[in-house]
Amino acid sequence: MSDVDMARWQSDLELIADAARQAGTVALSHFNRSPEVWWKNEGRSPVSAADFAANETLQTILCGARPDYGWLSEETDDNTQRLSEATLFIVDPIDGTRAFLAGQNLWCVSVAVVHRGRPVAGVLYAPALDEFYEATAGGVALKNGKQIAVSVTPIETPARFAIAEDVLGGFPETLRRRIERVRHVPSLAYRIAMVADGSIDGTFVKRNSHDWDLAAADLILERAGGRLVDLDGNELVYNKAEVRHGELCAASQLRLNDLITHVGPR
Repeated sequence: MSDVDMARWQSDLELIADAARQAGTVALSHFNRSPEVWWKNEGRSPVSAADFAANETLQTILCGARPDYGWLSEETDDNTQRLSEATLFIVDPIDGTRAFLAGQNLWCVSVAVVHRGRPVAGVLYAPALDEFYEATAGGVALKNGKQIAVSVTPIETPARFAIAEDVLGGFPETLRRRIERVRHVPSLAYRIAMVADGSIDGTFVKRNSHDWDLAAADLILERAGGRLVDLDGNELVYNKAEVRHGELCAASQLRLNDLITHVGPR
């Protein structure tokens, strides 16, 4: 990566970090205040006034600063013009809306810059926890300004995985014995960040996650020494016509090798 590219992504990181903090402040102003709620995806997913307000803040700041970048957000109607853009913002104004509405702290603002299919700058801001994750391509991953890294516990040690009980039950017994299931983490982006900072060893992601759930956390995990991959071991490509993904796993490379060997494509 050239020095020019690194400088560009660092500039973008500063921009999205400021935008995420402002959007987080907006979202926090609605937290525990019973914001109005609507239902989407045939009544399966809630969206609140807080999501829309934070989304507006992000779009105003980011698109105003980079009008030549594309835009993809969970809370904005998709504009397929983004497919022709080499660089775009991919955002989730509140990842973990159900937790947000329930008064739980495990939600975050997720913002990524994606260039030619891969994230090059990413931030996650969890304002209710006062936690801020950030990374750029070629740089290190930081949490509240301090470098983070994935867990490197030996493969013989039981791995602490955030994983649904029904998914774990479908694994071979030899693999199940080496996994210690941890409690559910409602924000997928934050869950992947927990892998990045070594709080847990990994997580398994059910099918139908979306670009906006993953892009920022993917980069943060990568720069912390881990990977987010499909069950063939392939890294994700973002900004495709289809923004949903199949089953995924996030962990250190050693843990991924073990999981994919035992589970593989399903």
